[in-house]
Amino acid sequence: MTEQYDDIIDLPHHVSENRPHLSKQSRAAQFAPFAALTGYEDAVEESARLTECKAELCEDDEAELNEKIKLLNERIAGEPYCEITYFVPDKHKSGGEYLTVSGNLRFIEEASRQIVFCSGLHISIDDIVKISL
Repeated sequence: MTEQYDDIIDLPHHVSENRPHLSKQSRAAQFAPFAALTGYEDAVEESARLTECKAELCEDDEAELNEKIKLLNERIAGEPYCEITYFVPDKHKSGGEYLTVSGNLRFIEEASRQIVFCSGLHISIDDIVKISL
């Protein structure tokens, strides 16, 4: 079977004088599967992403949070360190997620009901579920 290619088997590899050599990534892209539904994979991933519902605090937990906020407010001049767990609503679908951040507090805005960290992060007091001092 090799006899039919004997005349070209030892010829040098052709290099085009008119076109630049393609990189391995560019050559491989030619054989990539065709994506007929652009954005389909992203839509599937988004629908599969889980969110949590915001939990309602019982009266005891709410009273404990209010006490800790009051204590933080009394110590605010010293920029007290604390860890806060709070609910962040999802921008694309119902529900959200709970995040925990820690750092020093700069002040508590009573009017807008927000806690402000020295880093500049603002957290709504209504979204807080846990404070660790």
